[in-house]
Amino acid sequence: MSEVEISVREREIYKVTLAGSLVNIILVIFKFAAGVLGRSSAMIADAVHSLSDLVTDVIVIVFVRISSKPEDKGHDYGHGKYETMATLLIGVALLVVGIGICWNGMEKIIWFLHGGSLESPGWIAFVAAVLSVLSKEVLFHYTRIVGRRYNSPAVVANAWHHRSDAFSSIGTAVGIGGAILLGENWRVLDPLAAVIVSFFIIQVAVKQLKECIDELLERSLPDDIEQDITRIVLSFEGVSQPHHLRTRRIGSHYAIDIHVRMDGNISLREAHDKATAIEMKLKEAYGKGTYINIHVEPKKVSNE
Repeated sequence: MSEVEISVREREIYKVTLAGSLVNIILVIFKFAAGVLGRSSAMIADAVHSLSDLVTDVIVIVFVRISSKPEDKGHDYGHGKYETMATLLIGVALLVVGIGICWNGMEKIIWFLHGGSLESPGWIAFVAAVLSVLSKEVLFHYTRIVGRRYNSPAVVANAWHHRSDAFSSIGTAVGIGGAILLGENWRVLDPLAAVIVSFFIIQVAVKQLKECIDELLERSLPDDIEQDITRIVLSFEGVSQPHHLRTRRIGSHYAIDIHVRMDGNISLREAHDKATAIEMKLKEAYGKGTYINIHVEPKKVSNE
């Protein structure tokens, strides 16, 4: 990846993350105010969820800058793992928030089932929940598009954090609306909806954490990608028997190690040129930042 491409990628990631941060700041202030004025504990919990988004925005800004640094003496493969670490932290934050929402909702449900009464929220809390759903859904799509365009797992993870906040606000809106319109006997809808939404949040968190752990444990790339790598290598005339293929992710980049065989009687220059051509073709397919190591061996002959 050229310096210009890195600069554009970094700028666009900062742009989408700062936009999310600005929206989150406004939502956190508005939700806390609506929760207090509207006497809604669910809305206050939703405000805390939005606050967690602010924290993850900061994580993305810090770690994407670090991961964009070029290779140096202490990091021969660059700093891509820092972006993986950011994704891991976001996944942990999602998991903690999801469990917290579930726990809080279960406590309220148990209290209600034992004869306790739940306070009726005000309309301002409902309005805040609806505005939160709309704004966070827009942020989700915008952030995910940027994350996929620039192949940034951390930004995509942050997009899902926006959606988890939207899910949380949907549950909050349903609960608050039900409590207001249906009366005291239906106020349990608020914590019940929060518990249901928490499972979606936890599911997203587990998915993000699994991908991070796979990368940190050097899991190979999916079979279809490895098969495509082999197909590209075999598309070059005089290149055969690809073997010892090893693949992994380094942040947003792939790393590929492979052995190939060529005619043992060709010149070193020709073998080198073919290996370079394979490398360029693989980078064309998987990005200029792909790490590629090609080991050339002579073809085996029948008497060997």
